[in-house]
Amino acid sequence: MADSALLQRTELARPNVTIEDAKGILSDYFGLNGSLRELGSQQDRNFLIDAGNERFVLKVTRAEYPRHELEAQNQAMDHLFSMDLGLRVPEPIAALTGEYVLRFEIDGEHYWLRVLTFLDGEPLTRQKYLSPEVVAAFGDVGAKIAIGLKEFRHHGLDRTLQWDLRRAGPVALHLLKSVKDQKQRDRIAKAMIVAVKRIQPLAAALRVQPIHHDITDDNIVARPDAKGRLMPDGVIDFGDVMNGWLVADLAVTCASLLHHADGDPFFILPAIRAFHARYPLEEGELKALWPLVVARAGILVASSEQQLSIDPDNDYVLGNIGHEREIFELATSVPFSLMEAAILDAAGHALPEPDLSQASALLPEIAPERLRFTDLSVLSPALVADNWADPEIDWKLLARAAIETGVASTRYGECRLSYTKTRSAQPPATFALHVDVCLPGGTQAAAPFDATILRDGHHLILSTPDLSLHLDGIETTLENGAKIAAGDPIGHVGGAPGGVGGLRIQLCRDPDLVPPLFAKPRQSEVWRRICPSPSQLLGIDVDAPASASGKLLARRKATFAGAQKNYYANPPQIERGWREHLFDVDGRAYLDMVNNVTILGHGNPKLAEAVGRQWALLNTNSRFHYAAVAEFSDRLAALAPEGLDTVFLVNSGSEAVDLAIRLAWAHTGSRHMLSLLEAYHGWTVASDAVSTSIADNPRALETRPDWVHPVLSPNTYRGRFRGDDTTDAYVAAVAEKLATIEESGAGLAGFIAESVYGNAGGIPLPSGYLDQVYAMVRERGGLCIADEVQVGYGRLGHHFWGFEQQGVVPDIITVAKGMGNGQPLGAVITRREIADNLEREGYFFSSSGGSPVSCVVGMTVLDIMQEEGLQDNARAVGDHLKARLEALGERFSLVGAVHGMGLYLGLEFVLDRNTLEPATRETASICDRLLELGVIMQPTGDHLNVLKIKPPLCLSRDSADFFVDMLEKILTEGW
Repeated sequence: MADSALLQRTELARPNVTIEDAKGILSDYFGLNGSLRELGSQQDRNFLIDAGNERFVLKVTRAEYPRHELEAQNQAMDHLFSMDLGLRVPEPIAALTGEYVLRFEIDGEHYWLRVLTFLDGEPLTRQKYLSPEVVAAFGDVGAKIAIGLKEFRHHGLDRTLQWDLRRAGPVALHLLKSVKDQKQRDRIAKAMIVAVKRIQPLAAALRVQPIHHDITDDNIVARPDAKGRLMPDGVIDFGDVMNGWLVADLAVTCASLLHHADGDPFFILPAIRAFHARYPLEEGELKALWPLVVARAGILVASSEQQLSIDPDNDYVLGNIGHEREIFELATSVPFSLMEAAILDAAGHALPEPDLSQASALLPEIAPERLRFTDLSVLSPALVADNWADPEIDWKLLARAAIETGVASTRYGECRLSYTKTRSAQPPATFALHVDVCLPGGTQAAAPFDATILRDGHHLILSTPDLSLHLDGIETTLENGAKIAAGDPIGHVGGAPGGVGGLRIQLCRDPDLVPPLFAKPRQSEVWRRICPSPSQLLGIDVDAPASASGKLLARRKATFAGAQKNYYANPPQIERGWREHLFDVDGRAYLDMVNNVTILGHGNPKLAEAVGRQWALLNTNSRFHYAAVAEFSDRLAALAPEGLDTVFLVNSGSEAVDLAIRLAWAHTGSRHMLSLLEAYHGWTVASDAVSTSIADNPRALETRPDWVHPVLSPNTYRGRFRGDDTTDAYVAAVAEKLATIEESGAGLAGFIAESVYGNAGGIPLPSGYLDQVYAMVRERGGLCIADEVQVGYGRLGHHFWGFEQQGVVPDIITVAKGMGNGQPLGAVITRREIADNLEREGYFFSSSGGSPVSCVVGMTVLDIMQEEGLQDNARAVGDHLKARLEALGERFSLVGAVHGMGLYLGLEFVLDRNTLEPATRETASICDRLLELGVIMQPTGDHLNVLKIKPPLCLSRDSADFFVDMLEKILTEGW
C-alpha cells in the first residue's frame, strides 16, 4: 500500500503565491528584478523572470516535500550539467545568502524557494504533429539523461511520489475516488488492473536507478534545426527525479507522445528504438513497457481529475487534461499483445514463428494442389476501372474462380486494393491476416491440433493457451467447451452439396483477442507474428509474395542514370491509378496534385480501349499514309487561332520547343533568342539553352550560350518590380536587351515565353506585357513563341490557351504533356510559311511523333475532354480551390500568395511577407508531410518554396477540399 504521506501529497493544492509575492521574493532574496509571468505546474508555483540579459525560473514548492528531495533535484541538475551529454539542463542559482533552497512563509504557510536558469526554446506539448525524427530524439534524450543519472547518488532520491509507477495500483485506487464519471472511473480501474497484472510477474527483474521520471513534451525543450524543425536539445523540471524503474522513465516519455500520435500507437516506436540503441533494455523491461505506458495514462487522467477537485482554477491542469484523456483513450484502445510484439520487434527481439509442422490437415478432403489463388492485389488484372470499389468484389472474383477451378483461395498477407480508401489521411488496413476459401459445400474439416471448442454464433474457435484457430463457414454439432484432438472432425463447410461454400481461416496467438481481418501494411510485420499464416494447416504456401519495393529502388539506382531523379527520399511504389488517385503496392491511395501529364486522370478506360485497338491494328511512323495523322493534325489546327494552320507532331515538350527554335532560326536567318529568367522549357540542347531556372539547373545562369539573351523575369510577386502596374517597367527591360542585340549588329530570331509564368507557380504576366513585347520582337523581324506545354490545353479553365489571357496571338505554339495523357506526344503549331522555311533546310522527322497510336491517343484525349467538360471543371473546381487556398492565407502567415488560375495554381510560402524571404526548408517538409497524409505534391520555383498545383483536370471538388484540408492540418499541427 502507498503510505499516508504519499496519499496526503496527492491532495495538496498549489502554493498560494501571487506574482507580487514572487517579485518581492526574487528581489529581496535573489537580487533579481524584471518582468514576471506565471508558468504552469500541477502542484508547484513557477514564475518566469526576465532580468534583461538573462531569464530565470522561481520555483515555489509546498513544505510537505522534504528539503533533501529538492536538494537531490538541484544536485542532479548540477551532475548532468557537468557531463558532456550534448543536452542543456537548468542550473540552480544561489540566493544572496548562498543557499540554493530557502524556506519561506506566506500567510502562515511554509514553502521552499529555488531559482533556476531558464532554457530558451519551446516545449512541444502544443505542437500536435511530431516527425519520426523528433519522436526518435525524445527517446535519445531520455536515454542520455538515464545514462547521466546512472551513477548519481543522493538520499533524497528515495521518495514516495504519486508518479512512481512502482506504486501505480494503490495510487490509482486512491485517485479514482475523485473521478465523478462512473463509466470513466470503471474504465480507468479496469485498465489499471490489467496493466498491473501484466507488470507484476516482471517487476522483480526491472532495473532500479536514478531517473528523471518526467521527460515529456512539456519538459523537453526544442530549438529549430537546419530544416527549421523543432528538435529536442534540453530537459527541464526535475521535480520527479527519484530512484525508480529505468523502463518507467521511457514509459513516461512514450505516454506523453501518444497525444501526438493521431490514433497510431506505433507512433512511439522511433523513441523506443532510439532509447534502446543508446541504453539497451532487457527483454523483461521491453515486455513491461506498454503496461507501464497504460498505467501512466491511467494515473495522468485520475490525477488531473483529483487535482481539479481541489484546485478547480488550475489553468495548467485544465490545459492538459484534454490531451491526457486522449493519451488514455489511445493507450487502452490497442491490445497489449500487439504493443508487446511491436516493442520487442523495434528492439530486435521479434517473436519466433509458431511451430505448426506437426499440425494435421484442416481440409483433409482437399488436395493442396487443387487450390487456385485469386489475385486481389493492386496489380490484379481482374480489377479494372473502379470495380475495386465494389464492396463485394473480393467474393465475386473468388466465387468466379471457384466455379472455374473447383477450389479457390485468397492469399494471406496480400494488400488488397478493395480495402483502399481514397482521400484518407490515414493509410487503410489492407494487409490480409486471414484467407478466404471457396470450395464445395459439405467439405469436411478436421482439427489441426488438440484444442477446446469455443462458439460465438457461427464463429468457431479452436482454442489452446498459445494459439487459436478462428473459422467462419463451418457447420458443426460440437458444443461450446468441447475438447477435441488433432485429426478429429469438427464439421463441414456450409452450402448445398454440389454448390459452392465459403470458409474463412485465421490464426491468432493471443487467446483473449478477437483478431482483425486486416492490418495496416506498416504494422503488418508485427501483426503477422500475432496472426501467423495458415499455410501449414492447408499444406500449401498461401502467402502473398513479400514486398520488394526497397530492392526495386536499389535496382533503379544501380542501373537508371542518377540525373533522372525520383520524387521523395523514400518513395512509395506506385503501380496503379484511377482518375486523380494513385495507388501504391500496399493499397495506399494518394491524391495526385502534381501530375499535369495525365490531363484526363489515370486509368481512363475509353483511352485504354482506343489505344489497345490501334496497337492491334497498326503502329508505325508518320512517313506512311494513314488516316489518324491527317485527322489529328486537322483537329489541332482547328484549336489554334486563325492563321496558325500547320502542325508538326513530336515526342515531347522539349522536342517541341527545340523544333520551335529551329523554325525561328530557319525563318529569320538569325540565331539570337530572347527568353525569360527563371523559366524552364526542356532538356534538349536548344530547349535547355533558353531555360534559366536554377531549380532545374543550378548553373543555368552561367552556362547559357551566347545566342540566348535572358530578360528580367516579369514576376509581379517577388520580381524587381512588384504589383499590377509594373508592365511598363518590365517591357522597358526587354527593350533594353533588344537594344543591346541591335548594337551588336546581330539579328533577332525570336522570343520564347510561357504565356503564364508556370515554373514560378502560375503567376500571370503583367497586363499587356506580351502584347508590347510581341510587337517589339516582330518589329525586329523575330518570331514569338508561346510555350503552352505546362499551362495550355484547357488547364487554366478560363482559357484553352494561356496566351488568350494576354489577348495575343503567337507565331508558334508548343504543346505536349497533357495532350497525350502520358503517351509521348507533343506538337508545334505555326503558319505555313514558317513551316516551309524549315523544309528548305531538309525534311523533319520524329520517330513516334504522329504515329498511329500517338494520333489516336491525341484525338481520344480531345474527345474525352469535351465529353466530360474538363476545361469547365478546371475553371469551376480551380476557382473553388483557389478561394480555399486564399482563405488559408488569411490565417497562416507562412502563405505568401496564391498564384494562377484554373487547375494551374501556385501556393508560395514565405517566412516574411514584407521581405518575401522564401520558406524553402518549410516547403520541403510540408511536401513530405503531405505524402504521409496521402497527397502527392512537390516544391518548385527558383527558391523551391512554391507548391505547383497541377492535378488531372478531372479533379473533383471533394478532392480539392481534401487537399486544402490536409494543408490546413499541416499548417495547424506542424511538420
